Amino acid sequence: MKNTNWSYDTAKDSGLSLVDRLKQSPHEPDPLVYAARFAAAVAIRAALRGYNRLDIAGRERLPREGSFVLVANHASHLDAVALLSALPLSSLHHAYPLAARDYFEANKLRFALTAIIANVMLLDRNSKGADSLKLCRQMLDEPGNVLVMFPEGTRSLDGSIGIFRRGIGLLLAGTRYPVVPCYLEGTGRAWPKGTFLPRPTRIRLAIGQPRTYERVEHTDSGALLICAELQGAVLALASETRPQTARPISQEAYQ
Repeated sequence: MKNTNWSYDTAKDSGLSLVDRLKQSPHEPDPLVYAARFAAAVAIRAALRGYNRLDIAGRERLPREGSFVLVANHASHLDAVALLSALPLSSLHHAYPLAARDYFEANKLRFALTAIIANVMLLDRNSKGADSLKLCRQMLDEPGNVLVMFPEGTRSLDGSIGIFRRGIGLLLAGTRYPVVPCYLEGTGRAWPKGTFLPRPTRIRLAIGQPRTYERVEHTDSGALLICAELQGAVLALASETRPQTARPISQEAYQ
């Protein structure tokens, strides 16, 4: 019998509570969490199709290989699960909606449920952003990861599409990471901010063409250019279903 050299290392999050394990990014594999997330995804997708009549246009435009970023307008907690529903179930544990640490860590139960169901990745929106951008790049350098980002930074109360914050531009400038603009229609009416349960309002998701910004300089002006271009791409998708309601784009607004 041949000698076999092998070693056993405990998981990096060994000994941590469930909530603390879920705060780690990327998360260590957890069969129980994976099973709960899969069951929740199947149930949520069925509910979105039946209760909210979710219609997805442009699913074929999603990259089939490699890592990429999804960006969309933001009006509801339904936005993340609607975007995740456009991805194959095989991507379930490698898709990470970015979420504000200060909001979700304020309530442990809310965070645990959201992390199990949607696999959220917590970021500090009040920091300078260098560490958050570094983590995002690390995730995108790994094959098969999907980052789901809402560049407005907060939910819209009136359905208008606000200014895209420069973080998305700094992440993409001078890189080959594909980014896919998306537009969500109806989520704000289906589950408005401050309400307890979703309403049976129709939801539409329009998916745009992927693009990269490897030729854009990694500078503030380059980041602002990307923000404006991506916001315009989302607006173009919005115009397919309803009149524009976003505030005008201007460079001064980013200063």
